[in-house]
Amino acid sequence: MQYTEILQKAGLTEPQAVIFEALIKEKDAKAGKLAKLLPLKRGLIYKSLEDLVALGLVEKEEKPGEIARFRPKHPAMLREVAEKRTQAMKEAEAALAGVLPALVSQYNLGSGTPGVLVYEGEEGIEKVLDDSLSAKEAIYSYVDVEAVEKQIGEMNARYMRKREKLDIYKKLLVPDTPFIRDIYSKEKSLVTEARAIPMSMTPFEVTMQIYDGKVSYLTLSSERKLGVIIEDPHIYQMHKYLFETLYEKAEVLAR
Repeated sequence: MQYTEILQKAGLTEPQAVIFEALIKEKDAKAGKLAKLLPLKRGLIYKSLEDLVALGLVEKEEKPGEIARFRPKHPAMLREVAEKRTQAMKEAEAALAGVLPALVSQYNLGSGTPGVLVYEGEEGIEKVLDDSLSAKEAIYSYVDVEAVEKQIGEMNARYMRKREKLDIYKKLLVPDTPFIRDIYSKEKSLVTEARAIPMSMTPFEVTMQIYDGKVSYLTLSSERKLGVIIEDPHIYQMHKYLFETLYEKAEVLAR
């Protein structure tokens, strides 16, 4: 058939595509006639015709005492089918994103190996940030504030609004620089506490978050943006302990 492959890309199965194209040529046909014309089993033809009716691409005419006849609707209806398929794929992707962390967690428990997810680009960075919005405990975070403001300022502002709405508390360790002291002298938040650690090195352009058995990293350089989530209880416990030890000795900037 001439258009089968294209019709499949629009969202039809191969039998549906073959049958719809045949109906376009025949204008009107019974299932029995299609069975003679096409290399498909009669049962599959009946099922595919009913599916095409449900999709709104075919009309079924049933008169008392007569065999049902099928007519194709205008091919422009295929655009609507393709749009519905695109929307369904977006919804499926969103649903998968919601359950993927739980599936990874269950896999890790069964396999005993750390789960590692790697994302690239700004879209990947936002996925890693948003993963922490499911945190059931306070998030611990080392933050290069200057890199965040420079590289993902608007994204971070969105993230902060979502975190505040969800009432997720975060403790920050930030480099002690005049820039950062100026920021936290003005910033007030009910869900964030920041403390400063001495900074004798150049900005590290990395943010780390520790939460719910996970450790995530964001590389925020102008050359490359990379996000990594590691889910492992041992790695998590080590970083949590180190953060809490350092946090106790750090100077309070904002709370």
